[in-house]
Amino acid sequence: MNALHTILTIIQVILAVGLVVIVTIQSGKSAGLSGAIAGGSGDTYLGKNKNKGLDAKLALATKWVGGVFIVLTLVLNLF
Repeated sequence: MNALHTILTIIQVILAVGLVVIVTIQSGKSAGLSGAIAGGSGDTYLGKNKNKGLDAKLALATKWVGGVFIVLTLVLNLF
């Protein structure tokens, strides 16, 4: 049981580092109050579709890695 706990803890640390990296490389969203005050300079066609494929993949990866991280945290809490 101790070896399993150690392996799961190592996997959780790897997931945590991966989640930080994925969130860090995502582009920021300027749809907040500052974007409205600044005039929404990113509302052009090119601004909206810039790296849309990469951003969508990173958002999906964030959801999956975050979900696995939460489940693994709950599993580790049971041991």
